[in-house]
Amino acid sequence: MSGLRIAVIVGSTREGRVGDGVAGWFVGVAKQRADLVIDLVDLVDFDFPARIPQQATAEMDRFVAAVEHADGFVVVTPEYNRSFPASLKQAIDYAYDEWHAKPVGFVCYGCGSRGHHAAAALRVVFAELHTVTMRDEVAIDLMDAESGHEPAAAVLLDELVWWGEALRSARAVTPYVA
Repeated sequence: MSGLRIAVIVGSTREGRVGDGVAGWFVGVAKQRADLVIDLVDLVDFDFPARIPQQATAEMDRFVAAVEHADGFVVVTPEYNRSFPASLKQAIDYAYDEWHAKPVGFVCYGCGSRGHHAAAALRVVFAELHTVTMRDEVAIDLMDAESGHEPAAAVLLDELVWWGEALRSARAVTPYVA
């Protein structure tokens, strides 16, 4: 089989965000692997409606297509008030079946807590969407100038590949039933 198609979703749309830089770093690490095909899905590049309409818009459909096309996901998210951004929740809710039986990993960041609360809150959401969330995550403290997150990224990507290949094979043999 070809490499796993992983959508790296940038969850913050806030002006002045650091999420695009964090995602750029992570994509650079992930692209060094021959077993992955990386697609960057930056929510700032979508023109989502302020309110969810009765009929999906073209932009909503474009996001859902990106979710459907992926074999797995890495969500890059800040922690805002011990959770994740509303922009990310809005986008997640546009898809449902398209998430099923796929692995999800997290690259989270924040001040002090390193984004752990955002990842924990997302695990609950993604459980409802019938995904498998990775145990390990990349967690970055914006108040600490430390670097060296590559080992954590490698662990996350190893887990994502294992689960991604297993779930892709399972979906090919037996369609997932929710």
